[in-house]
Amino acid sequence: MNKTANSTPAPPARVMMLGYEAAQILDIAGPLQLLSAAQRADGSPAYAIELVAPEAGSVGTTSGLTLYAHRGIDEISDDELKALDLFLVSGGQGSRVLEHDERVLTFIRRASAAASRTASICTGAILLAAAGVLDGKRATTHWAYAGKLARDYPKVTVDDDAIFVHDGDVWTSAGVTAGMDLALALVEHDLSREMALALARQHVMYLMRPGGQSQFSAQLAAQAVNDESIARVCSFIIENPREVLNVPQLAAVARMSERTFARRFTQKAAMTPALFVERARLDEARRRLNESDLPLERIADEAGFGVSERMRRAFIRHLGVTPNRYRERFQTARRPVATTEEIHHDA
Repeated sequence: MNKTANSTPAPPARVMMLGYEAAQILDIAGPLQLLSAAQRADGSPAYAIELVAPEAGSVGTTSGLTLYAHRGIDEISDDELKALDLFLVSGGQGSRVLEHDERVLTFIRRASAAASRTASICTGAILLAAAGVLDGKRATTHWAYAGKLARDYPKVTVDDDAIFVHDGDVWTSAGVTAGMDLALALVEHDLSREMALALARQHVMYLMRPGGQSQFSAQLAAQAVNDESIARVCSFIIENPREVLNVPQLAAVARMSERTFARRFTQKAAMTPALFVERARLDEARRRLNESDLPLERIADEAGFGVSERMRRAFIRHLGVTPNRYRERFQTARRPVATTEEIHHDA
């Protein structure tokens, strides 16, 4: 995407986002804001962006705010689609309707076949799957819809926990803010890591998350448990990661037999007690890595892993990075904001 010597700058790469009625506004605005702010080494805009919709005009979002699409999908020629560097599909409640709209699915097929790359945000992956774009590919979506994606579209290999997935010329991301992580990954891929980090700092995104990072949060999972006894156990685990947290101990907290506790916990929390414990300890370790420069051995002990090797294996298994690499990403993103001039000087 860099200009050659003694030539006029190349035009910005073309990006088209498909929005629709009852889309999630952050699925549209988040990624497009980051892409619109990206610059090439010569200071020119890296991307030219357009929002389209099934029909031209107002596009109501689930937040109650309205966006505007200057063109409807029937106005877009094949030649224009072939000129696209990136075709994006947003997510939102409206995807449930469009999943069965053959006119929209036909447009998605045309655009995906013509554009250099295709990407979806959140439940936009369901629209890509319905159009056949994800057949034979690995993909992700919001964790709450991963089961539906896998069940309804068995030709798709669903990664239900990744922040975003890149398979060939197709990218998919998890819910809402994960679309911004995907946009930063695209900027890093197209331009440079320095530009992606600068955008993250500029938009106060405290960390550039790798695609393999887990969508899971122990705090959020605990809040979703609708069983008072199991919720109490979840809170106990989160607040006491260094305790002995085996089934006998946790069953005592729940005031249940071990067999009843293990069965009910797995049913209500949608995972085994052991997995919840490991992920809660992982959350605690991530927090300590983010907020301190403590040695890994001490963090492993205070987070409940005991030794750093056990913590390292958990990080690789759930996040795809080592604790040291995770800390490096956070500390890099925590540096003062670089100016555009500094970025261009270093590039």
